[in-house]
Amino acid sequence: MAELAALEEPKVRAVNERHGDDHGVNLGKLRAVAKRLRTRQELACRLWETDDSAARLLAILICRPKAFERDELDAMLRGARTPKVHDWLVNYVVKKSPHAEELRVVWLADPDPVVASAGWALTTERVGKQPECLDLAGLLDVVEAEMKDAPDRLQWAMNHCLARIGIDHAEHRARALDVGERLEVLKDYPTPPGCTSPFAPVWITEMVRRKDEA
Repeated sequence: MAELAALEEPKVRAVNERHGDDHGVNLGKLRAVAKRLRTRQELACRLWETDDSAARLLAILICRPKAFERDELDAMLRGARTPKVHDWLVNYVVKKSPHAEELRVVWLADPDPVVASAGWALTTERVGKQPECLDLAGLLDVVEAEMKDAPDRLQWAMNHCLARIGIDHAEHRARALDVGERLEVLKDYPTPPGCTSPFAPVWITEMVRRKDEA
């Protein structure tokens, strides 16, 4: 904890706070600490218990994802207060867990929009890698009905799923494009030069073009 405190940078904290995060540690330096420590599950658990965001990010990097029980991961997700901790926990830990599919189903139906966003993130992973048994048309129905008025983090996760369906599944592409065009979610999102807009119709069209050219 003392080492993490020494890595705190006011400018980094200021940038992070604009995105809802509450730490000031450069992530490159944090990864360097994790690389030195390597996998240390017991230390990871103790770091998580501090409730400090930088410590929790480090915990995620040095933990053993398959060592956590289902209920542990559920509690960790619900206690992940900031966007970066939430995002890393889902992508670096839960996705590698044998409990990922069970948690996906549970979280997808959760009334808490932040928890539900994790369910959508796991669903997007399956849309791209294991679409078998997923009701893609049904997912599009939910997106069409709920995404426009969803809270920011849930809306972002649903939009990602919409784009993934359109990119990876040609039979649903026309509808995904239509839903995106009509809802106009993230249509005006500021996109840096050289980056692809998160507006689903633009995102889908660009990624399909790249796949066709590959």
